[in-house]
Amino acid sequence: MAKLIVLHPAVHKSGAAAASHRAWLAAFALIFTFTFVLTLLTTRDAAARSAAAAHAGSRPPPLPKAVHDALLHYAAANASSAGRMSSAELGLVAAVLRRCPSSPCSLLVFGVTHETPLWAALNHGGRTVFVGESAYLVSKLEERNPSMEAYDVHYGTKVSELYDLLEYSRREADGECRPEQNLLFSDCRLAVNDLPNHVYDVAWDVILVDGPRGYCASAPGRMAAIFSAAVLARSKRGGAGETHVLVHEIEREAERVCSDEFLCRENLVEKVENLGHFVIGKLNSGGGDGGHFCSSVSPKAT
Repeated sequence: MAKLIVLHPAVHKSGAAAASHRAWLAAFALIFTFTFVLTLLTTRDAAARSAAAAHAGSRPPPLPKAVHDALLHYAAANASSAGRMSSAELGLVAAVLRRCPSSPCSLLVFGVTHETPLWAALNHGGRTVFVGESAYLVSKLEERNPSMEAYDVHYGTKVSELYDLLEYSRREADGECRPEQNLLFSDCRLAVNDLPNHVYDVAWDVILVDGPRGYCASAPGRMAAIFSAAVLARSKRGGAGETHVLVHEIEREAERVCSDEFLCRENLVEKVENLGHFVIGKLNSGGGDGGHFCSSVSPKAT
C-alpha cells in the first residue's frame, strides 16, 4: 500500500531567515537615514557658508587710509569760510566714523553743507542719510549725487523762541516731549516728525547736527535737530547700545543750551574747537531717568 509522505517545513529555519531579512532591512534603513541626514546637514551648512560669503563679498571694503586722509586734507583746504568745519573738527568726525560701533555704520546728518559729500565718502560702505531745510538744495544734491539719500523737512522753530521752547519742552517732559518715543507720531514742537517712516526705524550709530541755519534770530535754529537726535539715540531698537552725537557750532547759545538740556553735560566726552561729541545710551540701558533727559535736571532757563 502506498504511503503519503508529507514534508513539514522547518519552522525554526524559516523564522531565523525572516529575522535575518528584517535585520538587514533595518540596517539598510538606518544607513539610508544617516546618509540622508548627513547630506542634508552638509548641504545646508555649505549653503549657509556660501550665503555668508556672498554677503561679505557684497559689502564694500573700508575706505583706504590714504584716500581717507586725502579727503580730509582737501576738505580742510577752505575751512576758513564761515560755517565750515576746521581741520581739527573734520578729524574728530572722521575718527568717530572710523570707530563706529557697528559695521556697516549708520550715519544721520542734519544739515546739507560744504562737507556733505565728505561725510558720505568717509562712511563708505555704510548708510548715510542727510536732512536739509531747503527742498531746492536737497534736490540739487540728489541731482549731482544720485547715490545720496537726502530729505527736506520743515522746521517750525526760530532761534528767537529758544527759551519759550525750552520751557514748553520741560512742561511736556512726561508727555509729547518725553525722551523715549517714536518721533514719527510725536506732536512735540521740537520733534522732527516729517521724515519718511523708515528713517525712524534705523538704529543710528552716529548723528551729526550741522544744520539747519542758526546764525540769526529768524533762522530755524538747531533746537529741533538736537532734541530729535537725543530722542533717536535714547529710543532706538537694536544696534549698538550707544549713539555718538556730534553738534557743530556748540558755542552758540541755542546749540549750547539745547545740548546741555537734551544731550547732557555728563554725556559730553570731548570738545574740539566748536564741535561737541556726546555719547548717549538707550534709556533701557541706563541712558536716562523717567521723563528727564539728564540724570540731574538742568537749572531753570533764564
